[in-house]
Amino acid sequence: MQIRELDLKELPEAYEVLSQLRIGLEYEEFEDLVYEMRHKDYKMIGVFEGIELVTYAGVFIQTNLYHKRHLFVDDLVTYDSFRSRGYGDAMIDYLVNYAKVAMCENIVLSSGLQRVDAHRFYEKMGFEKKSYMFIKEV
Repeated sequence: MQIRELDLKELPEAYEVLSQLRIGLEYEEFEDLVYEMRHKDYKMIGVFEGIELVTYAGVFIQTNLYHKRHLFVDDLVTYDSFRSRGYGDAMIDYLVNYAKVAMCENIVLSSGLQRVDAHRFYEKMGFEKKSYMFIKEV
């Protein structure tokens, strides 16, 4: 198992894994959004088994008044045929170290209400539910 930052040449592999979470997101839109987020220092992190990308995380280091300096996990998904094999655990461990090196106070993520299995995983990994996220379309 190898964990490392992905480069832009690996967008097709990243999309293949991410599309299991972001259903309906077309590749072209994914590519456009990643290029747009790069100026915010968006990082794509991957867990590989051999040469195959099996877990993807998209992260930002952010600062705000509520969470202070933190690592925000925008997306975290393991390819469905590789789930429950420790890849998600390895990614979280990597992200904890990444956040510590970046002098973050914590790791923040949001998760859809319907993702009950993901919520159990996050709680198992030491995350606590702290707030609700509200969205209003404009």
